[in-house]
Parts: sequence; structure tokens; C-alpha cells
Amino acid sequence: MQGIAQFIPLILIFAIMYFLLIRPQQKKLKEHQAMVAALRRGDQIITQGGVLGKVTKVKDDGEVEVEIAKGVTVRVVRSTIATVVNKTEPAAANS
Repeated sequence: MQGIAQFIPLILIFAIMYFLLIRPQQKKLKEHQAMVAALRRGDQIITQGGVLGKVTKVKDDGEVEVEIAKGVTVRVVRSTIATVVNKTEPAAANS
């Protein structure tokens, strides 16, 4: 019984680490993946490098084309997009 009592603090430390560090990080990762999956043409974005631009083309292979100035487009890997500044509204369905 005394041997098990010595492991209780260690188990509590792992439980606290899980709830304070691991779970929030997993939640943040899922939110980022959902944001990147929902990218559309016309969205204004900021990359992790700090480049501001507008999405001009969404490709299937994990890339997007971003216009950073008039007539200047660059290809950006989707996972490097940090935030979406302005989201375009979805096209209205004709009823």
C-alpha cells in the first residue's frame, strides 16, 4: 500500500499537465485545421511570416495562391496561414 501512495503525486502531476497543456494545444490545433480547411477565394489572410494578402485560388494539394500586391501572387502552403482577417460571405443560394 505504501508503494502505491508514492506514485499518487506523480500521477497527479501527469493529470495536471494533461489538462493544462496537452488538451488546450490539441483543441487549438483542431481549430486551426478547421480554419484552414474553410479557406475560400477572396479571404484576407495573414501568414505565419507576417505577409498579408488575399486568397485568389485554393488548390487541392495543400496550397493556396495569395495576392500580396496588384498582379503579384505567391503560392503558400495552407498550414502556414496564421489567421483569416476578413472572411468572404458564401454565395447566396437561389431559392
